Amino acid sequence: MKVLGISGSLRAASINSALLRAAARLAPPGLDLQILAGVDELPLFNPDLEANLPAQVVTLHVAVARCDAIPIASPEYAHGVTGAIKNTLDWLVSFEPFVGKPVAVLNASPRAHHADQSLRETLKTMSAIIVEAASLSIPLLGAGLDEAGMVGDAVVAAVIVRSLTALQAAAAQGTSAPDGPASPPA
Repeated sequence: MKVLGISGSLRAASINSALLRAAARLAPPGLDLQILAGVDELPLFNPDLEANLPAQVVTLHVAVARCDAIPIASPEYAHGVTGAIKNTLDWLVSFEPFVGKPVAVLNASPRAHHADQSLRETLKTMSAIIVEAASLSIPLLGAGLDEAGMVGDAVVAAVIVRSLTALQAAAAQGTSAPDGPASPPA
């Protein structure tokens, strides 16, 4: 099963990007999680460009069309989603293969509830299937854990694996997994 991770952060030291990289390392058997590259190279969304899509957008569309599910990890800026994730999603609004795609919303900072709510609203509007059992809010911001630390922390790793397993099950079924988010660490 092909899974495409999308980070809404462009920072080199992004905890959200590290969370996706840790998830790729912890992926259960049969799940291949690749992280979307080039989000920073996407042109600003402009409907006038849809008639002759820029190469970066074509690459995005191909990656989304080929994947079975999408985990998204994005920080909150000024009580909203980042420009990077919004622009990426804007390029997918009228892209038919995105409709009905199982999506997990990963939140590395539980205090980022405004962005979480905004991202969920955008995804619902785009007809994505938000897999609640795969979506998680995990207190990583300030925890001092990098990618290797997340993989090595038994509690954090277990939550990530539960999330991926639920996303994998939902994608295999073609519908959302049983309700309820993955449990955050205590």
